[in-house]
Amino acid sequence: MAETVRWGILGTGKISRAFANALKDVPGAVLAAVGSRSPDKAAAFAEEFGALASYGSCELLAQAEGIDLIYIGTPHPEHAGNALMALRAGKGVLCEKPFTMNLREAEQVVTLARSKRLFLMEAMWTRYLPAYLEVKRILASGEIGTPRQVVADFGFAAAFGPEHRVFNPDLGGGALLDLGIYPLSVAAGLLGPVLEVRAQAQMGPTGVDVQTGFTLKHEGGAMSVCSCSFLARSPAELTVSGERGQVRMNTMFHRATSVTVKLEDGSERTIETPYLGNGYVHEAIEAQRCWRQGLLESPSMTQDETLALMGVMDEIRRQIGLRYAADRA
Repeated sequence: MAETVRWGILGTGKISRAFANALKDVPGAVLAAVGSRSPDKAAAFAEEFGALASYGSCELLAQAEGIDLIYIGTPHPEHAGNALMALRAGKGVLCEKPFTMNLREAEQVVTLARSKRLFLMEAMWTRYLPAYLEVKRILASGEIGTPRQVVADFGFAAAFGPEHRVFNPDLGGGALLDLGIYPLSVAAGLLGPVLEVRAQAQMGPTGVDVQTGFTLKHEGGAMSVCSCSFLARSPAELTVSGERGQVRMNTMFHRATSVTVKLEDGSERTIETPYLGNGYVHEAIEAQRCWRQGLLESPSMTQDETLALMGVMDEIRRQIGLRYAADRA
């Protein structure tokens, strides 16, 4: 049997609940503990998901014995501090996107992980889904020719009050950090590093972006057109095109269960790409694989790439005039 990996989950919100559910379908995974600033919430979470222990502070979870990897699912502005705390305690880290609030924070986290030779990975779960891997395989085969363009979007009508985290600047609100990171990350993963970016946005009454569009020029000349929105329910698809045709991740590309290939000769086929559990299973499996093999990062989502994409998001925010408290630190 594969070596058991003992997980700690930091945070008890929606994303942490999704990850806890995913661990039930991950071979060799054990939910060893959960940590929260609220002892009651931590205890309730532990009881619901079968965690072996609960802690009423983030610090106690980080220091606890019998934990190999800590998943960070706290609000965006807490990611950097939580990751640094876990790394200082000698734990490997899987940190939810956006990895941090800006490149400066991301560099601090990566520098510490490298100096302590501890595993660190951004939880960009889309990059491990079967649909994404199938698109990568099709591109590598040359079937659609050289990939020249990506069009990707992610949007829904966010019917929340201004205090909700998606609109609250103190909680890292805004469409770019919450949704735009998905098309950005996948576009860069398929077409390569970003050389230039141009962005525009519509800002909301709380001072964060409610929809943003950006174009990317990648190494080698390929281009991407990406958008994110809290105002419109968009197709949420991703299409990669070359001179011979295109391949599309169908309907809600971050949860795609199929990809479709259309070629210049008029032929078309759809490949089913079901994912395990609720989709988060695949990133957990990859983190465990890396940890068991003694890797310090995932080759599919390297720390250098995480840093590069944080830099791109910093530049997009500069162009649209979006700043957070973390930028003034």
